[in-house]
Amino acid sequence: MAIPRDFINELIARIDIVDLIDRKVPLKKAGKNHSACCPFHSEKSPSFTVSRDKQFYHCFGCGAHGNAIDFVMEYDRLEFVDAIEELAGQLGLAVPREQGTGKRPDQGLSRDLYELMEEANLFYQSQLRQHPDKKKVVDYLAFRGLSDEVVEQFGIGFAPDGWDGLLGRYRQNQAAQDKLLTAGMLIANDNGKRYDRFRDRLMFPIRDRRGRVVGFGGRVLGDGTPKYLNSPETPIFHKGNELYGLYELKQKHRDPQHVLIVEGYMDVVALAQFGVDYAVASLGTSTTAEQFQLLVRSAKQVICCYDGDQAGRDAAWRALETALPLLKPGDQVKFMFLPQGEDPDTMVRKIGKEAFEALMHNALLLPEFLFDTLSNNHGSDKGALAKQAISLIEKVQDTVLQNLLLENLAHKLGMNSSEDLKKKLGFAVNKAKPLNAKGLQGRGTPLRLAIALLVQNPSLGFGLIEQPALERLQMPGIELLAHLLEITREQSLNSAQLLELHREHEQKSTLTKLAQWDHQVADENVLPEFKQTLIWLNNQYIEQLYQELSLKQTLTKDEKIQLTKLIAIMKGTSK
Repeated sequence: MAIPRDFINELIARIDIVDLIDRKVPLKKAGKNHSACCPFHSEKSPSFTVSRDKQFYHCFGCGAHGNAIDFVMEYDRLEFVDAIEELAGQLGLAVPREQGTGKRPDQGLSRDLYELMEEANLFYQSQLRQHPDKKKVVDYLAFRGLSDEVVEQFGIGFAPDGWDGLLGRYRQNQAAQDKLLTAGMLIANDNGKRYDRFRDRLMFPIRDRRGRVVGFGGRVLGDGTPKYLNSPETPIFHKGNELYGLYELKQKHRDPQHVLIVEGYMDVVALAQFGVDYAVASLGTSTTAEQFQLLVRSAKQVICCYDGDQAGRDAAWRALETALPLLKPGDQVKFMFLPQGEDPDTMVRKIGKEAFEALMHNALLLPEFLFDTLSNNHGSDKGALAKQAISLIEKVQDTVLQNLLLENLAHKLGMNSSEDLKKKLGFAVNKAKPLNAKGLQGRGTPLRLAIALLVQNPSLGFGLIEQPALERLQMPGIELLAHLLEITREQSLNSAQLLELHREHEQKSTLTKLAQWDHQVADENVLPEFKQTLIWLNNQYIEQLYQELSLKQTLTKDEKIQLTKLIAIMKGTSK
């Protein structure tokens, strides 16, 4: 990770999670915690709790949980590094970067590129208002039926005809020109001569999830080609990671019920003009895995809109293949096909919002589209259909969806149930990992209690003497406790900081669940209970060592002395 761990630790220590969440979701005091209706799912009575002591939130309804970083990531739909930068910005801190492999692009350069892209955006917007040729652009916008409000909402501008409309503003600034070249706003020919990439085009700024302009799409105003021209890949713009209109959508809808993905910028803008203001565009590419993850995190229902011709069907199939391994319980993907020759822009103008949303409502559910396509491709060849279906279903991680698809397949093949299908084809259903993976056994084990108490109260480990017996004890899960004791012994942490240290750890999910576990130990008994679990675990080591020595055929003098002491200890503890 490029951000120093110490900085992340300090950030969590300085941000109060109750104050952070209360600014976005009003909280009410509930005992020693705070509560509210969960912002991540619909509910009538509060099941969302925030602990100031642990700097942790948890929803007993939908299971959402985490620290301040997790909340910003989930609530504001930001990636990890963006969430760090957002929290640091609230404290007026600059985010430091570590040197070494795997680091992000130079932050100074990126900051300059963002500033130049915003300047370019303001330049294009000013040209729409002031340029001598503005009438033809205004007439075009009127012809497309776009209001001033929608033009302003999406920041639409105008790149004037000519080779140096944008370049001319930086004629005396070579460094800025170099960066504009890096940002894809200028092009250099073989002779080194530079000129504007976008000329005589309607300009659509592409914003990232934080609202920063990272690229542009330009639509030609006349009969020139290409019809659409996009920014190239740059240090701050990777088109497979962005969705046009997602930032604008999130400004309109805090928690959208559905999101419609279309192909073009004008489709998004035209739909918004007609009140369908929850559409995004995939920037002219096949929908990538990164884009699908953005979509399903933005809304529970994703509707993929395509042309009804074969090319549209093929694009939809590629989207389905991309989506299948990414879907989680509760996610829903539908496929909507428009009449041949129509796109969302023309369709919504022709039939209006209500009729267009009726088409969305009647879109094909993912299983329906999957099996319709397989049937069309394979006809009566059930063997080929089953083979391709199984290869797709095996990729599904959501066990509910996987079982639904298996039931559909069994029906298609004329079998009684999916169980018959699984037996016949030897299909192994994905199973969720149990909480006590790695040997953390049932609810009441002292080991489980020790880990839970330590995760929820890391101060228990601070300054604690070393426990060498735990490093030698052969018990599934003991390595995790020893690891936590080592971390908490040397530094004073809260629960949120401890969990953040384990964001990439293989036991993250186990630790998170134990952080929420109701161990039913009263606050005043936490320290004695924790000490008692350590005593029990040390005694388990004594028992283990006794068994090892007892089984030996011959013992050394030191081992005989050690065994005698162990027998005395065990007799004493049995009284």
